[in-house]
Amino acid sequence: MKTTTRLKQLVHAPELLMMPGVHDALSARIAENAGFEAVTAAGFAATGALLGQPDSSQLSASEMADHYARICDAVEIPVFVDADTGFGNVTNVRRTVRDFERAGVAGLFIEDQIFPKRCGHTPGKDVVTVEEYLGKLKSALDARRDPDFVIMARTDALGVIGIEDAISRGQMALEIGADMIFVEAPKTADDMRRICTEIKAPHFANMVDFGDSPLLTAQELQDIGYAAAVWPVASVFTVTKALQDMYGALKRDGTTEAAQPAMVEFATYTALVGLPELRDQEEAYLQTTRDYLASRQRAAE
Repeated sequence: MKTTTRLKQLVHAPELLMMPGVHDALSARIAENAGFEAVTAAGFAATGALLGQPDSSQLSASEMADHYARICDAVEIPVFVDADTGFGNVTNVRRTVRDFERAGVAGLFIEDQIFPKRCGHTPGKDVVTVEEYLGKLKSALDARRDPDFVIMARTDALGVIGIEDAISRGQMALEIGADMIFVEAPKTADDMRRICTEIKAPHFANMVDFGDSPLLTAQELQDIGYAAAVWPVASVFTVTKALQDMYGALKRDGTTEAAQPAMVEFATYTALVGLPELRDQEEAYLQTTRDYLASRQRAAE
């Protein structure tokens, strides 16, 4: 089954789709091994992992597409991604969708912030006009080649203009064909319920650790009415803390011994990244060649 089709099935299933955030191919493989049926990759973690910089539109569309392609190559499950503001106007949005589709992602979302955008849980963000945003969204919908490719509409209007405008934008995005709706950064569970009630669509919850929205459980989000939820920064925050601890111990002690309880062992890591299977594959190709050469030798005798 195509990953696009699988993602659409998961979004429309009765149970909430839990998608952990991943920041690189290794974290995606770990999430897949943990049993998750889909993952998400977004600009906040990607910019931190690739540039060591904040989420402020510093990565280009092609850099993001390359990053997402590596993640998709590492796993078999659907990868749902962040397309920021579409990296320009309606023409740029069209190319972004095509590039991301070629990268192998199962779906993406386009937001209505001005460029350069900011993390949705930081102050100072602003949004474009409804006309500009809906034009970009329509361009994205028309650009996709696979009809199962999921395109979600994100609005940051709640934190800029208010919940009424955010709901209105979500309703209009749904009317022109968006598959899902993402109203960013509601500050209360009551606001979440109102959003899910007034916009009759599959909804997406963004569980940003230490962010503006209440950090609810998957069951609580499902009860409110969400179809899918992501935890987009937990992986990069966890890795940051783990590396701070490990490098601090190494600098202090001159050895990593104190940090080893927080590490996986060498064999565990190599198994995770598929080294045993790689060695088996290499040997199989060599054996095929040996058999071929032996058969030619027998034929010549």
